[in-house]
Amino acid sequence: MILESRIEKMVGELKAGAGLPLAIELWNGKRYALGERPTVTLRVLAASSLKYLMNADLGKLGEAYVEGLLDVEGPIGDAMRAAEGLARRWGGDRKGRAPLLFRNIHTKKRDAEAIRYHYDVSNDFYALWLDRRMVYSCAYFRTGEESIDVAQEQKLDHICRKLMLKPGERFLDIGCGWGALVMWAAERYGAQALGITLSRNQHDYAQARIRELGLEGRCEVRLLDYRDVPEERSFDKIASVGMFEHVGHDNLGAYFGKIARLLRPGGLVLNHGINLGAPNLRELGSDIGEFIDRYVFPGGELTHISVAMEEMSAHGLECWDVESLRPHYARTLWHWVERLEANRAAAVAAVGERLYRIWRIYMAGSAHGFERGWMSVYQVLAGKPLADGALELPGTRDYIYSR
Repeated sequence: MILESRIEKMVGELKAGAGLPLAIELWNGKRYALGERPTVTLRVLAASSLKYLMNADLGKLGEAYVEGLLDVEGPIGDAMRAAEGLARRWGGDRKGRAPLLFRNIHTKKRDAEAIRYHYDVSNDFYALWLDRRMVYSCAYFRTGEESIDVAQEQKLDHICRKLMLKPGERFLDIGCGWGALVMWAAERYGAQALGITLSRNQHDYAQARIRELGLEGRCEVRLLDYRDVPEERSFDKIASVGMFEHVGHDNLGAYFGKIARLLRPGGLVLNHGINLGAPNLRELGSDIGEFIDRYVFPGGELTHISVAMEEMSAHGLECWDVESLRPHYARTLWHWVERLEANRAAAVAAVGERLYRIWRIYMAGSAHGFERGWMSVYQVLAGKPLADGALELPGTRDYIYSR
């Protein structure tokens, strides 16, 4: 009774302030509407679950949902907006923590384990909601009306055009996923493409697909850590898409240093990665960072775009073009969430209810975070200057967009 009366008081305060499109339903059937026309119902399944509301933050609400202590009914986008309102009014904030007193240690063994945890869930599971080429990174929407299949192909082509890939050039894709970019680069641009990944599932899938397409001898995928790529022969072009987030703040120097050594003078590199929205943060606030580290990306670390550019420059990579794809990633994630929800039964059969909930809330929360500007995603195109300081680049960006 004391808990219920406290909930009633909190609901009254919230309704008096800014109503949310949310109703809270308790285990005993009592229901409290926080706005005039709630589109989302948050079900508190036991009295012990009330603690997640009393000091609400987004990470704890996500944890309670994943562990089956709270349930949500209604559009997941509305649910994320309502959850932010609860966190803002009932306890947590969304400020990231200041510099940490400890750091994640990114050894080869730990990084391999983290990658396997995230990516070796099930190829069949990912295929339920990714596009037909299995691209697990931000798509590129020219009009906003494209299907996810078309938008991902546009992204692959956008990268190849930025890098000015030419027939016969040696191309390296660091963290290549299921191999879509190396196959695109080999088939459409005639590159000699090598992709590397730490995921056995991705490696086996990509190699099988390369054989199916008859691309053997023109591209391959190896199970290899970026730190172990041989440096005897340089690459003309390098891309890293969605890998940057796994490197670790303390390893950025070693990471970009390795890329610089692998790249020939005059060569180009494109780094595509998620970044924090403010330069003074080390992780997403409201316990979002802790939630992601625990449930989704163990050891993942985000940083601000200025840090990435500083590290690239420190290792002789001259940043030439920087493009934010923040709206594109929000749209991409909502496509994924919609497809996952449409295939809920198959997803649960493949990985179970708990993992289904993890990916649903993680991707919906990420989409909301991109929309709110808490994080962004940037493509940074950089060159390794020739001995005389020149870059093998046109004077304008017209070549990227001309058809």
